[in-house]
Amino acid sequence: MSENLAGLQRETTALSERVAALRSTHAMYPDDAQGTAEAALTELEYAERLLTDAGAELARSYSGQPEPRRQGDDGDRVLLRAMFAELSVPVVLLDHEGYIRRINNAGATHLGSAPGYLTGKPFTHFVDLRKRAALQSWLASVLRGGGSTTVQARLAQRGWAEDVHLTLTRLELPTEPHPLVLVAMSPPMGGADEEGPSPLEPEVEDQVVVLAARRLDVLTRMTRLLLRSAGPSGAGEPLALADAADLLADSYADWVVVDVCDLPGDPQAARRAEVAGPADAPVVLREAVAAATPGDGDVLDEVLGRGQSLLFPLIEDEGVFGHTASGVPLLAALGAGSLLSVPLRGSRGVRGALTLIRRSARGSFRLADLGLIEEIGEHIGLALPPRAP
Repeated sequence: MSENLAGLQRETTALSERVAALRSTHAMYPDDAQGTAEAALTELEYAERLLTDAGAELARSYSGQPEPRRQGDDGDRVLLRAMFAELSVPVVLLDHEGYIRRINNAGATHLGSAPGYLTGKPFTHFVDLRKRAALQSWLASVLRGGGSTTVQARLAQRGWAEDVHLTLTRLELPTEPHPLVLVAMSPPMGGADEEGPSPLEPEVEDQVVVLAARRLDVLTRMTRLLLRSAGPSGAGEPLALADAADLLADSYADWVVVDVCDLPGDPQAARRAEVAGPADAPVVLREAVAAATPGDGDVLDEVLGRGQSLLFPLIEDEGVFGHTASGVPLLAALGAGSLLSVPLRGSRGVRGALTLIRRSARGSFRLADLGLIEEIGEHIGLALPPRAP
């Protein structure tokens, strides 16, 4: 076994050097991306075989043979774990239900967290909503014995959406009652005309001072809007919900949805009052959001029924905000990455819900964002007329 492990280690080192050379070549000669990509896929297939061999060696070391353990077996297992952890190709080992059993350091970097945190999480939760259903189907196919396959997906974490190729391989180990799936990740190396990953927001967005300044600016602009509706003697024009929604969509979110309930506390009596979205959003998509039934989804049941605010830094269930008339989850149709929803509290209780959605290419909402929107929601609720228009 020691000789096998030594050979695997040599091959892994050589593979790492070739991958680094391909990466450098692609950076220097992007116009020759097709040839580089073909070579990269070949190396990825070879990496699969190496990982399969390493998994077989690891399985044999845990097979529980009655014969006495040979000296050095413990060291072999440690070496195998180290090889898996330090392999330059991002790889994830999933159980038969799609949960992360083990992930190496390169894979954890791609998902934006530490290996210990990621272990036990559903892998599909780190995939963009539009690609999630297809990936689940491919995982099921591989587990059924449909053979290895390579699919395109988009990882969406911490404000960064990255297109990747995922190579899925079924593994059967003597120590496991169910088959496992090995997932190897590689970035697509298309030409300049190929659509790349969605851009990050500027790095300055992560600076606390700038974020605080942005929140203060949003609150100030909203306060001016509300004061204008109140008028100098409390007899101003009624609050224009469309203006409030547009303000938030322009400066703080991609989509803003305002639902108003004429019977406080009854989600089934709610109606969709306003929808604001990106200027380039298709009209049919905006109309689909506006026509959706507010009570179709757990979010508004919680916000309108119980008066509780909700924050989803990462969307895990795309159906929580309801569906379009054709049955498509709204969050999937919008490409949602994170969501927050707060009650609109008036003098008669909860009068509605204010929901903000950011797409997966933007930074996720945080607790500080929730606090700001809760305050704005209370101000809007107090500004609503006794009966919603």
